[in-house]
Amino acid sequence: MDLTFNKNEDHNKLKLSELRRRLAEVKLGGGKKRIEKLHAQGKMSARERIDYLLDKNAPAIEIGAFAGDGMYAEHGGCPSGGVVVKIGYVKGKQCVVVANDATVKAGAWFPITGKKNLRAQEIAMENKLPIIYLVDSAGVYLPMQDEIFPDKEHFGRIFRNNAIMSSMGITQIAAVMGSCVAGGAYLPIMSDEALIVDKTGSIFLAGSYLVKAAIGESIDNETLGGATTHSEISGVTDYKAKDDKDALDRIKNIVDKIGDFEKAGYNRAEAKSPIDNPEDIYGLLPSSRSDQYDMLEIIKRLVDNSEFEQYKEGYGKTILTGYARIDGWAVGIVANQRKVVKTKQGEMQFGGVIYSDSADKATRFIANCNQKKIPLVFLQDVTGFMVGSKSEHGGIIKDGAKMVNAVSNSVVPKFTIVIGNSYGAGNYAMCGKAYDPRLIVAWPSAELAVMSGNSAAKVLLQIEKASLEKNGEPLDPEKEQALFDKIKQRYDDQISPYYAAARLWTDAIIDPLDTRKWISMGIEAANHAPIEKKFNLGILQV
Repeated sequence: MDLTFNKNEDHNKLKLSELRRRLAEVKLGGGKKRIEKLHAQGKMSARERIDYLLDKNAPAIEIGAFAGDGMYAEHGGCPSGGVVVKIGYVKGKQCVVVANDATVKAGAWFPITGKKNLRAQEIAMENKLPIIYLVDSAGVYLPMQDEIFPDKEHFGRIFRNNAIMSSMGITQIAAVMGSCVAGGAYLPIMSDEALIVDKTGSIFLAGSYLVKAAIGESIDNETLGGATTHSEISGVTDYKAKDDKDALDRIKNIVDKIGDFEKAGYNRAEAKSPIDNPEDIYGLLPSSRSDQYDMLEIIKRLVDNSEFEQYKEGYGKTILTGYARIDGWAVGIVANQRKVVKTKQGEMQFGGVIYSDSADKATRFIANCNQKKIPLVFLQDVTGFMVGSKSEHGGIIKDGAKMVNAVSNSVVPKFTIVIGNSYGAGNYAMCGKAYDPRLIVAWPSAELAVMSGNSAAKVLLQIEKASLEKNGEPLDPEKEQALFDKIKQRYDDQISPYYAAARLWTDAIIDPLDTRKWISMGIEAANHAPIEKKFNLGILQV
């Protein structure tokens, strides 16, 4: 191992250590004291409920752990968006589980809470996975009601999705394990089956105080909408459980009896580990996002037997395309090559930049994968499309549009891993969030933005400098550097993978060694949903 490898390894392992530390903080939700308060009430925390429900020693992945990270400081914060979402196995069946975290503002819904719940439902609908709701929420967070209540992608969309999933035959099970009030009361009742926990669970459109104010009736919450009321009088719920564990055991029994599903038919062979050591990734991935490296070496440490069959290996070299297996599943990989390459004509092309020939190659390969029903994996480390007169005259916009068209119209499931840079239109062409990847995750080394912090700061500095000079306030070199540093720091904060994850532009930040698990579980989920559309590129400027 050389010195550069060791420096890279130290840098990336420090980033991984930071990821683990921040995840540990997030998993405490509203804090240890609030968790202890739940326990005193005879309740489990959201994470404890999910851990008890999911099969032991089976893999699971968490969606949106960093949702809300650094947001809503004036309201006390909203760790994990106040809701925990995992994809895992219940009695051997893959399911999506959504659990309100009552330690965060009593499980109230912030804007990011709604976005995260909608993401969970989107995953369930795209993959036709059963979805389980563990409800314990005070409803909409009233100080921000105008940002969560009325719009198309707000709170009400949840119930619309309940109805759509029911018509699609997607199993929905809800357990009311705490408060379930106002509009939120519709969620469990629009599910296929609903459970309620005695003494701690309650459902009503308006609580006792509001009932008193509205119609003058005096009644306690338990009589108004407790477990006995809804299990024996209103018939709103289907099962009454004595405590949290009893409710979760009943859910396991219900899921255990769900019939098999129609398969999409993605090819899977016996899984094999990579021959090249995956831990080498930490040393291969450079500490600087501008440094060059060979993406092929990363791919070899992600795929079964380290075997990667390249498509058009000698053409369009700044994008690598080819076939491989990940945990046995056949995949087509589209990856940005991050080293400088030489064309047959002797021209040098920059790594991480998409040229006309590489866009053309990727378009053809995506079409091939759709024809063969092979899921696509995008490995992003892209600075954008090549610029300049030569590229413009050569039709880079046209070729880039073809690639974006192919990604947009692809009908096989797509999975995106943001390894390094994810800048500008390169993010789009390499299947960014706007292009419906089934799952999109980032490594701790990722950066997502229109352009790098350094480039953006230079552009913004020139604009600011021109404005000041126009007003007769020229900058001396020292003040100019100070302004540049201030602008760059602000921009760098926004390109962090944590900034993206907080806003659900990605589903998670993961250890690179977990990449195989995420892709494998993602394809297994996608296998629940047979392809219903034909691949059609529409009209292209050829």
